[in-house]
Amino acid sequence: MARRGAASTQADARGDARIGLLEAAETCLRENGYAGFSTRRVAEAAGMPLSQIHYHFGSKEALMLALLEYQNERLLQRQRATFATDVPLWKRWERACEYLDEDLASGYVRTLQEMIALGWSNAEVAGAVRRSLGGWHDLLRAVAKEATDRFGGLGPLRPDDVASLIGSAFLGAEAMLLLGFEDKEGIQVRRALRRFGAVIRKLEEDR
Repeated sequence: MARRGAASTQADARGDARIGLLEAAETCLRENGYAGFSTRRVAEAAGMPLSQIHYHFGSKEALMLALLEYQNERLLQRQRATFATDVPLWKRWERACEYLDEDLASGYVRTLQEMIALGWSNAEVAGAVRRSLGGWHDLLRAVAKEATDRFGGLGPLRPDDVASLIGSAFLGAEAMLLLGFEDKEGIQVRRALRRFGAVIRKLEEDR
């Protein structure tokens, strides 16, 4: 029994160290971007020796992928809970728009976009990003199916098509916001997303 207890304590300690490193990596990426991101900085921010990063992750790239997975699963659970609520669809859309601001502030959007860019030249990273985005597509497809069942289809577009378009719209909006396009060049990214929510509201209220 004592042996099992000691093993459990060690496992908890390893888990705490891993989470501490991931949270430090999140902060470092938000402050410095991928170009200024280093394992040494993460270790210093976490108050741990550099060897802990090599022990838990092995490399800078592996740390970044673990960070993406850590953030992504947490936010997917949040989003699933939101869209599972019994409130009008347009209100759920508005909440998703609010989450965009939260995810920009938390650093998740930057992590994702940095990994997307890295994935253009790295097949392993690209595969990990596709897996992460696949969860979002599955959720969007379920919501689009709900909307189709309630309001009818959008011409030849199937729920899968709608999910692809909405997912691409949010990914594009994230990239534009990171580039500083908001309120510049006549481009109103957040306003456009929210106004689509008004379209959904009209569909619901007209039924």
